[in-house]
Amino acid sequence: MIAANRQDGKRYEEAGLWWQSRLFLLACVILSAVPLLWPGVAPLDDIGDHIGSYRILAEAGRGPLGRYYDVHWAAVGNLGVEVIVLALHRVFGLDIEPATKLILLVIPPLTVAGMIALARAAHGRIPATAMLAFPLAYGPSFQMGFVNFCLAQALVLLALALWLYLARTRGIGWRIVLFALIAPVIWLCHALGWALLLTYAFAMEAARLAETGRSWRSAVPRAGLTVAPMALPALWMLRAGGDRVAGDSGGWYVIYKIRWVLTLFKEQWFVWDAAALIVVMLFGYAVIRSRRLSMLPLLAVPAAIGFAIFLALPYVFRGGAYLDMRMLAPAVVLAILSVRIAPPGNHGRIAALATGFFVARLIGTTIAFAQIANAQERDWQALDALPPGGRVLVLVDAQGEAGWGSPRRWHIAGLAIARRRMFTNTQWSVPGQHLIRPRVADAAPYDRDPSSLAFPPGSQGGWVDIDTAIRDFDRCSFDAVWTIGFPAGRARSPDLIRTWSDRDSAVYRVRHHRCLSDAPSVR
Repeated sequence: MIAANRQDGKRYEEAGLWWQSRLFLLACVILSAVPLLWPGVAPLDDIGDHIGSYRILAEAGRGPLGRYYDVHWAAVGNLGVEVIVLALHRVFGLDIEPATKLILLVIPPLTVAGMIALARAAHGRIPATAMLAFPLAYGPSFQMGFVNFCLAQALVLLALALWLYLARTRGIGWRIVLFALIAPVIWLCHALGWALLLTYAFAMEAARLAETGRSWRSAVPRAGLTVAPMALPALWMLRAGGDRVAGDSGGWYVIYKIRWVLTLFKEQWFVWDAAALIVVMLFGYAVIRSRRLSMLPLLAVPAAIGFAIFLALPYVFRGGAYLDMRMLAPAVVLAILSVRIAPPGNHGRIAALATGFFVARLIGTTIAFAQIANAQERDWQALDALPPGGRVLVLVDAQGEAGWGSPRRWHIAGLAIARRRMFTNTQWSVPGQHLIRPRVADAAPYDRDPSSLAFPPGSQGGWVDIDTAIRDFDRCSFDAVWTIGFPAGRARSPDLIRTWSDRDSAVYRVRHHRCLSDAPSVR
């Protein structure tokens, strides 16, 4: 089947179809970076505190940050961008923010390149509809700033293309040995990315064996044995030790599944993003109804398993949130890439429409990112009102972030860590997932994520509300309070003095009249 696809692809290339040309495909890869060119800091939900964490790691044990944070170095499945940013910082001398921007500029093009490589490896050519999948390089996981997972996802797509290439050109031993080495690298980027690789390679291999004439009863166990060496990182995850993954699991709700589907293209404007979802859904309906459209099992089977896992996973698993959501976009990508169009037909018109969809989404993403980034730049003016090297309690209006066109301020305060070497209560600190532990005495429970996310009183979304936080936080542990999304003056307490405000962002100095010393207290 694969050999037949390759021959079919050669006929397409000989016909000089424009969407098969290397120049066009290279242009798609390069253009996918355009939305990230303008913003100095990519306007992704979590990126501020990611940048803050990179600064903490780069200065581990030194300066103010060394007093405020411990770094527990360990091999955990969530270090993809950290490793690259630190390498760029230490080896090439790039500062943390430019290094972060550079790697973020690479992730969407790498993802699109992976889609192209996988489509070509599976079909022997690029289907005229493949460009419909390209906008998902900016899917929900990237928009939310899950950069380690997105890097791993891009590498998984490229690895699956390599798997098919080796299946066609080399013996099985090549795949077993190479992927036993590739799998730990992807696991180090992100453990869920490794799980994607294991799942999709297994499903793809089973489908490939079935296409060669084997029964599914024979193909499934053989595929399982072939991918078994890729499961070696599981032994590391199961080892004993203090940095094992720990945390709550749960939160399976039908409403969450519906929400993730509806927000597949969510960026900034509801009508625009909903229109994109409708286009893809209509395309899926056409695949089901049309006799000229079909799905290649080689990619359709992994896509179906990906959808099943998306439906089965809870919202939170062992401390990691949005686990189910992250599975949706890769499954949709595989489903789109699996579609083939039976000749004859106006493939050029279909390719032009798919390309138009990709370009339109790129333009929309570019405008949205520029607008969000400009608004965030205004918020970062608050940094000048914060004491360098001090400690700041951050409280973000979580309800204000719930809308479709949210300003993405969940973790913008992480720039206070990166630029002012300050302690904030915004850093993630889940054992087995993160290397950083706060060490400011008596600040708990306002010493780490999610204590900065303030929900309305009695809300099921979280345990913090602004009035309770202002009343209860330890005055000896913080020098300032930074409220984001609340009216100026909303932090009401006689020992808080407002020193700066703009729109719905304000900074308050904490009067340490209840403390014996203003010196940072650490343990």
